[in-house]
Amino acid sequence: MATFQGGITAVNTRFHKAALAAFMVIVVAHWAEHVAQAIQIWALGWPVPKARGVLGVPFPWLIKSEWLHYGYALVMLGGLLLLRRGFTGRARTWWNVSLIIQIWHHLEHLLLLLQAVTGSNLAGRPAPTSILQLAFPRVELHLFYNAVVFAPMVVAMILHMRPNAAERAAMDCTCGDARAPRRAAAEVA
Repeated sequence: MATFQGGITAVNTRFHKAALAAFMVIVVAHWAEHVAQAIQIWALGWPVPKARGVLGVPFPWLIKSEWLHYGYALVMLGGLLLLRRGFTGRARTWWNVSLIIQIWHHLEHLLLLLQAVTGSNLAGRPAPTSILQLAFPRVELHLFYNAVVFAPMVVAMILHMRPNAAERAAMDCTCGDARAPRRAAAEVA
């Protein structure tokens, strides 16, 4: 357990910037899939079942896998939880907003996965359906979900990289400046 806690501490102190960068690569790659799908539908006029993003075109089974979508929702939730301790002040508030929205997004994907596994769909629909999908089309809904999770995450990261004096003093990582982490520097002294 101590090693696990030490790893979480390291990710939120000396490795916070690198961990955020790795997390953002995953987030941006997922965004690229959704943007490609939107372009395929609204710019190229592809029918929704054929608009499968970048990886879904050569690997059509990917887009149909609720396990894949749920796995990504879980990775997002895990990343937001794991990296949360590294944020302070205004950045923490915005990160928390992203986390709360992702909790709901994750629950929607869990519902979709459970329907796919059990074969029993919400409201007697022919395919797995999330709660908000009862009112909104799936492609548009997931673009919206990803946007409302991503926007506060970006605000949080900008504020985190440009902290005010109070936030900088409370930070344990080097994201906001080039100095050593406060806690790590205190342990050396």
